Amino acid sequence: MEVNNLSEHSNALRETSVSKGQAAFRAPGENGGLLDVFRRKYLLRLLVRKDMRARYRGSYLGMLWSYAKPATQFLVFYFAIGVFMGMNRSIHNYVVYMFSGIVIMNYFSEAFNQSTRSLTANQNLVKKIYMPRELFPISSLFVAFWHFIPQVVILLLGSLVYGWRPGPKNLLAILIAVGFLLLLCLAVGLLGAALNVLFRDTENFVELMLQVATWASPVLYKWEMVRDVLGDFQGGWLWWVYQCNPLTIIVELFHYGFWAATDGTQMQLPEIFVPSACISFVCTLLLLVVSEKLFRHFDGRFAQEL
Repeated sequence: MEVNNLSEHSNALRETSVSKGQAAFRAPGENGGLLDVFRRKYLLRLLVRKDMRARYRGSYLGMLWSYAKPATQFLVFYFAIGVFMGMNRSIHNYVVYMFSGIVIMNYFSEAFNQSTRSLTANQNLVKKIYMPRELFPISSLFVAFWHFIPQVVILLLGSLVYGWRPGPKNLLAILIAVGFLLLLCLAVGLLGAALNVLFRDTENFVELMLQVATWASPVLYKWEMVRDVLGDFQGGWLWWVYQCNPLTIIVELFHYGFWAATDGTQMQLPEIFVPSACISFVCTLLLLVVSEKLFRHFDGRFAQEL
């Protein structure tokens, strides 16, 4: 049904273009790029709806699974790692600390993974229907975000149990973290989607990267542990590299927004947090520009390669 709607909408766009005396077709890569996505909101909604229906086809509970899974994950972390392994004694309110990072990594993993596969998974649409190809990875980001919201709700409820009382700075940190996360996922998603059409090994490489990502950020441990090891090693440049990792910045912002606002928690950010955050943000913006240019450059080869 969604495919038929996409085809009908594409034909309507083509007929409208001809009726106005304009060229009916444009060479791939010569469109407006990301701007065309905002001009095709109807197509974006159809793609998101198609992916959501495919995800929960035949399921009675549907979106309720998006709440059940993180709730179960939260309880497992609390008992297995917090209580049985004794991490609650090392890090105050450890389950909130860890889950604040886990929800970030869950969204990043799903968004990066699915957006990388978005063009190959929709190759019939890519080859047969004219539309901005950026719609496919971006629709994957939206689908992942729908699953991210229930995880944040569970995190919020868990934080309230531990006496979460956020101030304006805590709430601002959460908003900045979400915005930064979406920007990062858009950059790596466009790059992964384009490269995966040309080199199918890309999706396997992405899976390897995601296995390392959780351990390369302070999700299960505190940043002080990394500083104590890397701070004086070879002049501390590895410590700067670690801190300039965008995921490290995003996770720490979520820690500050949720964990730091719970009862009895005292959090101190690294001394180099602000400059490293600025460097990380600028690098992410540059990555987005490069990813979009590469995506548009290879756009004309997508249908042929698929």
